[in-house]
Amino acid sequence: MSFKTALVLGGGAFGTSIAFDLAQNFEKVIIKVRSLDIYEQMKSGENTVYLPGQKIPKNIVPAFTWDEVEKEKSGKIELLVSGLPTSAIDSFCQEHLAQLEGYLQTGVPFVSLAKGIDHETLKFSDDMFETYFLKYRSQLMYLSGPSFAKEILDKQITLVSLAGCDREKLMTAAEMLSTDFFKAMPTTDIKGVLLGGALKNVIAIAGGIMEGLGYNHNTRAALITRGIVEMLRFGHVFGARPETFYGPSGMGDFILTTTGELSRNKSFGIEIAKGRSPEEIIASQRSVVEGYKTTKAAFRIAEKYKIRALIFSGLYMVLYEKLDPKAVLQELMKLPPKFDDEG
Repeated sequence: MSFKTALVLGGGAFGTSIAFDLAQNFEKVIIKVRSLDIYEQMKSGENTVYLPGQKIPKNIVPAFTWDEVEKEKSGKIELLVSGLPTSAIDSFCQEHLAQLEGYLQTGVPFVSLAKGIDHETLKFSDDMFETYFLKYRSQLMYLSGPSFAKEILDKQITLVSLAGCDREKLMTAAEMLSTDFFKAMPTTDIKGVLLGGALKNVIAIAGGIMEGLGYNHNTRAALITRGIVEMLRFGHVFGARPETFYGPSGMGDFILTTTGELSRNKSFGIEIAKGRSPEEIIASQRSVVEGYKTTKAAFRIAEKYKIRALIFSGLYMVLYEKLDPKAVLQELMKLPPKFDDEG
């Protein structure tokens, strides 16, 4: 093992899968979980809530309290990973500010896995973390890319983007994360990576609705190609580099979540097409569907900055104004042709 101890915050599917990846390079990976049932399951070597049937290595250990984290660690924490969903970042940082700052003071890289935009404040995860840890900005990084949790545990070859502002620290964290089946590609385009990771979830919901309504390959191809065009318009507003949207965190993640059967956002869209309400679907599961609230955030951003985003506004009308998805699609198809450079 090249490294001693890594700490992952949150025992969801993606946090657990990244812990599995890190367990190839670290002698011990501690997962600080927030739920007692997951804590007990992990002690027996499995996370049955989020990854049933997937065994986790013995050098991954759960901790429920900070005292337990301190007791379990071997030497100092060398890598800190946040597996928290976007909606939990503010509350977690407020509640555990002293503990998190204590680790950051040692110079440890801090990698966030969140893929979303707050629908009330319109903040991205970097905006949230920098609210609390601005003086540690060079240590803050953001991972995104085509990566189903189950397939990481199956050691499927996976390529993701890792964004941050300090090139040297990015390379250090990328080395810690990279194995023979998982590779983190460093980039300094933070907003581009975060936009790709957030907005593709919205398109994935739209893709699920289209599939649930019986539309097939032609429609999916149209959705993907037009979706990228609209994502680039968001990127332009936030100064993101266009090429980022054609990399792992953009096109790569976009294609995976729009077509893959393991996509929570796509599955959510399929259920919407069956006539179920968003509230009913969300209440029936513990997994977070990031794209649902991100749809509202994207709609509000598009209105604020006058972004032409027909797919995003159409999905907003379906999810939040309860319009029939077929009727929304028919209205979109009636719109007159327009050149992309016309805004």
